[in-house]
Amino acid sequence: MSELGRGRPRSWFPIGFGLALGAMLAYLLVREVLRLSSLLTLVTLALFLAISLEPVITWLIRRGLRRGWAVAALVLLLLGLVAGFTALVVPPLSHEISALAKAIPNWLQQLHNHQSTLGRLEDHYHLIARARQALSGGNAATLASDVLGAGRLVLNALTAVVVVTMLTLYFLAGMPTIKAYGYRFVPASRREQVVALVEEILTRTGRFMLANLATSGIAGLATFCWLEIWGVPYPALLGVFVALMDLVPVVGSTIGGVVVSLVALVVSFPVALGTAAFYVVFRLAEDYLILPRAMKYAVSVHPVVTVLAVLAGGALLGLVGALVAVPVAVALGLLLDEVVFPRLERR
Repeated sequence: MSELGRGRPRSWFPIGFGLALGAMLAYLLVREVLRLSSLLTLVTLALFLAISLEPVITWLIRRGLRRGWAVAALVLLLLGLVAGFTALVVPPLSHEISALAKAIPNWLQQLHNHQSTLGRLEDHYHLIARARQALSGGNAATLASDVLGAGRLVLNALTAVVVVTMLTLYFLAGMPTIKAYGYRFVPASRREQVVALVEEILTRTGRFMLANLATSGIAGLATFCWLEIWGVPYPALLGVFVALMDLVPVVGSTIGGVVVSLVALVVSFPVALGTAAFYVVFRLAEDYLILPRAMKYAVSVHPVVTVLAVLAGGALLGLVGALVAVPVAVALGLLLDEVVFPRLERR
């Protein structure tokens, strides 16, 4: 019987069925993860912001506040900053809108005046006829569809901001509980080492965000000084704008420099050209001098690793990837120093 049993052909059906079932489950899991990728991106961004703001909460707690009151104080501070930024934005914006509304009738009059610049452009390019053609028939429907698409994009952006804000506040309020719950998945024999490693990663992530805020503040202050010297309008508003854009890795400071250079055109073309050259020089100094040194001091990462991590993270995951790239590099460096290299040395 044993020989007959050994001679019986082996059935591959259970193995093939198991492999097919596993592949199908893996495909469904990947598909669902991809469907939730936008939500997971928002959750990752909120968690990163909460970890970045944790040093501020810790500082407030050390001053005698409970965590809930510390989070409330931080919210009030952020609301104050938003209100201050709004106070900077609204007056010049309303002034420019009012000036535009007053200038439109004059522009329309000049379009019918064949001796003016706009009139000559109308005679050559037939701007009014083209505008009427664009607003007639199917073009009007296309324009309406584009407007609706832009409105939907703005609504999605506002929804994402609200979701990230609420999740960030939730993570800040429950950070100790969340960390304690996560540590329970680690075996007790290695829990102390893992807790120390994770806390060091979180601390350096907070330092990274503070260093990023410091470099953004330098960019905003440099912008304000330059614009004040050359008489470009709204220097404070543009300085705050550049500081906010500088928080966006890779492309933020470039966008800020382009916008400020365009605004400088209202003074003169040479001033705008000098402003553009100023931002090129400042961007080089920020990328190769200020930012790497600040990051090396804050998170103990080599400047070359900092630049490469930001570029790789931005290429893979866009804005969120560029934001979390340096903390991920810090985490990998700590894992190598604390776990991998000691094990290799013991062999």
